[in-house]
Amino acid sequence: AGNENGENVRQLAYRISRLEGVLRLNKMITESGGKIFATNGKTADFDATVEKCKEAGGSIATPRSAGENDAILYFVKYFNTYAYLGIKESLIPGKFQLLNGAQPNYTNWYSNEPSGKGEE
Repeated sequence: AGNENGENVRQLAYRISRLEGVLRLNKMITESGGKIFATNGKTADFDATVEKCKEAGGSIATPRSAGENDAILYFVKYFNTYAYLGIKESLIPGKFQLLNGAQPNYTNWYSNEPSGKGEE
């Protein structure tokens, strides 16, 4: 049984690596810091985006480092569009927080941002 399980694991790892390769070629996934960032490339509103991420077993991207920010920016540039982040405006206008209410530990806002207008 040990050899059979080992072979099954090897086959699964091989299939996953091939799938990741195809998704990378199609600009659907990228990686940073051991995290995989993915998109289906479709336009959706914020709530639908959050729901799709949950359905896929993940969460909406919240950059926590320059590398993660670059991973998200990769999709923004490739699809020539904006990306929703797991950040929302708090009850204090002009102040933002993570969806769980915590303060972001990484920000890389443009000058005079965040404004909540999609150009942060």
